[in-house]
Amino acid sequence: MTASDRTPGKPEEPRVTVEVPVLRIGAGLDDYEGLSRFVVSLRKPQGLHMTLLHVGILDHLVADIEAWTKGRSTPERVLPEIVSWLTELPVLEGFLGKSDRLVPLGGGRLMGLEVDVPQEVHDYQALLVQGLHVLLDDLGLDNIDDFILSSHALGYRSPRWLPHIAVGKAQSRQQGATELAPVAIEFGDSRIRHRESLPAQ
Repeated sequence: MTASDRTPGKPEEPRVTVEVPVLRIGAGLDDYEGLSRFVVSLRKPQGLHMTLLHVGILDHLVADIEAWTKGRSTPERVLPEIVSWLTELPVLEGFLGKSDRLVPLGGGRLMGLEVDVPQEVHDYQALLVQGLHVLLDDLGLDNIDDFILSSHALGYRSPRWLPHIAVGKAQSRQQGATELAPVAIEFGDSRIRHRESLPAQ
């Protein structure tokens, strides 16, 4: 399957990410709901998370890899390797972060809390990217940085990771960053989003 083969209107498979769940923002729900002054359609607090690595829809990633290698890396080989790599990733233990800034995301369509996280979180995220490089090298890809930035499945827009939590829609495309009173954020252990959708090994 290529990007052009993806049928409009067809239900998409789950997008797989490595993420950490948000357990608490500030003193509780009131602190979070106060953000409704700045965003439209504030997201439900129980679904808040911070993405450490976006892997995307696995079938799409497999297709991107097959196209990049001109068919040398077949889906029958690639998919089990990706799933094995994902399920063997080490777990990052829960941690505390803080935020004092609301920033536009996704070209200005969304707003999110920019989060200051401990160095070990940056180190873990860098480990994920390094591991992805090794995986793609093992799968026969060349120019891996170019692949990562061009793959529609991976969805990278920049090589620099910005720790953030998407919280809702921007009030307008012109909405800029907003300074906030500093708030502590508690995160849980890292996990694979939609892990239950991964093919059995």
